[in-house]
Amino acid sequence: MPHLYATSDLHVTHRGNAHHLDAIRPATASDWLIVAGDVAERVGVVVDTLATLRERFAKVVWVPGNHELWTTPADPVRARGEARYDELVRRCRAVDVLTPEDDFPVWRHAHRPLTVAPLFLLYDYSWRTPSAHGRPVEEALRQAREAGVVCTDEYYLHPQPYRDRQEWCARRLRLTEKRLAEIPADHGTILVSHWPLHRHPTAPLRHPEFAMWCGTEETADWHVRFRAEVAVYGHLHIPRTTLLHGVRFEEVSIGYPREWRRRAGGAVPLRRLL
Repeated sequence: MPHLYATSDLHVTHRGNAHHLDAIRPATASDWLIVAGDVAERVGVVVDTLATLRERFAKVVWVPGNHELWTTPADPVRARGEARYDELVRRCRAVDVLTPEDDFPVWRHAHRPLTVAPLFLLYDYSWRTPSAHGRPVEEALRQAREAGVVCTDEYYLHPQPYRDRQEWCARRLRLTEKRLAEIPADHGTILVSHWPLHRHPTAPLRHPEFAMWCGTEETADWHVRFRAEVAVYGHLHIPRTTLLHGVRFEEVSIGYPREWRRRAGGAVPLRRLL
């Protein structure tokens, strides 16, 4: 019986993380792998890493995280925003890695067919602290800065050709919701996004202001509406399993050495979903 595995937030160029790649291996020749974003910041490294994983697994499904979308001085690929995402998609297709722009594959080894849906959604700053609720985005960002919490996306994740990240997120939500609605009604789903679809996984954040960069209220019911068996995500570096409305949420990130070294079991580079 094939297995469906997942991982995320490999950050392979971060000192101390590269060796985890060697541990990401299948148990059978038919196993699939989901990679829920944040492989690295440089396009070439992202694609080379995914190509290595594709050599091992029968199918690899990838979604971008915020780090893949950064345009940093160290990356010779200077594309920004949507153009950068399009370049990542093009290169992933060249190494036979599935992206949110490809046909959704179907996992047929469960009690019903499960459509594996890789989603690229971003965030829209709607996950606010109580004191910032209902206030302008600028006020919420000001409060975050005063708390010493500003996501690096504000410097490296460019929204071109959109006015801002909120507009880009709204565009991705419209496109994605339409595709999800077209999944056959007798299929369940495995929903895969770098950012969690529901806010509850952000509850343990040390700095609640950071939730602004973690998702959108617009997807709060997607795990129910689109019949999810599992909702897979990363980004938070808080690997765990939670249940909401009977749906399993799996945070599958590795994170940084300073984080996984504090965990009793260390890093878990590969999580079996099914």
